[in-house]
Amino acid sequence: MAPEQDQRITEVVKREQSRLLSFIRRRVPDPSDAEDILQEVFYELVEANRLLMPIDHVTGWLFRVARNRIVDLFRKKKPESVNKAARDEAEDEEGLTLEDLLPSPDAGPDALYARRVLLDEVALALSELPQEQREVFIAHELEGRSFKELAAATGVSVNTLLSRKRYAVLHLRERLRSIYDEFMEP
Repeated sequence: MAPEQDQRITEVVKREQSRLLSFIRRRVPDPSDAEDILQEVFYELVEANRLLMPIDHVTGWLFRVARNRIVDLFRKKKPESVNKAARDEAEDEEGLTLEDLLPSPDAGPDALYARRVLLDEVALALSELPQEQREVFIAHELEGRSFKELAAATGVSVNTLLSRKRYAVLHLRERLRSIYDEFMEP
């Protein structure tokens, strides 16, 4: 590999390692399995770079590879692990949190600016949601509360809460697509 390729990979690893590991650890109970998956993801990045495979959105690619490795891990494990993984995934439809999708605040001034603009747009889009959808989205995504916990606190069924969040996500996805693409394009 050329030195500039090595440098780019090193920068990606430094920038994305902590967010990617957090993403994996939220889904994989065994810390050593989580570390193994992280290493596999970065190994695949090096291999893709070595084979000159074009990767348009490196962050999205890394999270997609991580999700695939997590699925592979649970396929190897016993059935109750797969059922737990499916329940966990149902709580987080995309497998990504809002923080996972935002540029890292440590990635420099351009990323910090993009992050601030995206967060402002998210706040504006959230204000457009019906109150019930907004409350579920904020409680689950931003406060990290589980649907089970929300159901117990509000008396609303988990399925209704999941439905409200889904409608919120669909609205936010549509509303924020153009601004996200503008900032995340290379």
